[in-house]
Amino acid sequence: MDKPVSAQDQRLLLLLRQNARTSVSELARALNLSRSTVQNRIARLEANGVIKGYSLELGGAYSTNRVEAHVSIKVRQKLTARTNAALEQIHHVAQLFSVSGEYDLIAIVQAQSLEELSTVLDDIGNLEGVERTNSAVVLETKFKR
Repeated sequence: MDKPVSAQDQRLLLLLRQNARTSVSELARALNLSRSTVQNRIARLEANGVIKGYSLELGGAYSTNRVEAHVSIKVRQKLTARTNAALEQIHHVAQLFSVSGEYDLIAIVQAQSLEELSTVLDDIGNLEGVERTNSAVVLETKFKR
């Protein structure tokens, strides 16, 4: 990264986090900048790796009916790479974090129903290298950034 992110860039990033599909013209109006200045700022933030990409946020009934769990996973150390690769192949695992503490990994698991979630949790628990798991089902998302 060439230089630190300015206060104006921080405001731009906040607007993009709220809605990454906001037009450059709308962003320019909100920031009181020219359209070309906003385009240049976005291009610079992308080139410097500050903006890595843009993602899809699910909504409506599809999103409302989904269930999510945070799964703490204890792994046999010699099988960590193999276990990580196996978890990556389970499409219900949306994210995987390496963490400190009693457990080695935290997986964010998403499914369309509690029954499907239960099956996925069993699949994770049965992976070679997994010693034990502890799951917490998300009841409600208070906010997301």
